[in-house]
Amino acid sequence: MASSNLYIILASLAVFAPSVLATDYVVGDDKGWTINFDYQVWAQGKSFYVGDNLVFNYPKGAHTVLKVNGTGFQQCAAPLDSVPLTSGKDVINLATPGRKWYICGVAQHCELGNQKLLITVLPSSSSSAPSPSHSSWPSATAGPGLSASAATTTVGTRFALMMLLTIGFLGMLMA
Repeated sequence: MASSNLYIILASLAVFAPSVLATDYVVGDDKGWTINFDYQVWAQGKSFYVGDNLVFNYPKGAHTVLKVNGTGFQQCAAPLDSVPLTSGKDVINLATPGRKWYICGVAQHCELGNQKLLITVLPSSSSSAPSPSHSSWPSATAGPGLSASAATTTVGTRFALMMLLTIGFLGMLMA
């Protein structure tokens, strides 16, 4: 009986741990997705992992988000079959590792306003235990206008939730 409970606990942790430890990055922090902002400087020092999310905040109708390839990024041009994100609160899950390119497709926002973002997504941090100095934790923000300390609080809350789940499951195992 104890071994079947242990199996259930480990399976549950394997399912829930990545989502609890994922980070939401608000692109541009409190500035959001806008023109005349250096998104490459914003991305420096951040570690993006599979399972994390990019959150693009902007006034609906003012901008779009288009995923492009490296050539499209350099030329500020999206493929003809690209479907722009237009909600003003667009969330993109980083599902695969590798380089990712995003541009604004409105007017010349990409060309003249430098409204483009290039990041590199690393393999999931859940495949190897993250170190306490996981560099993306303190640099992420949980929403517009929130500071790095608010993001740290969000990550701390996620960590606390993960610990409560673990303790709860261990309690079930002992019962």
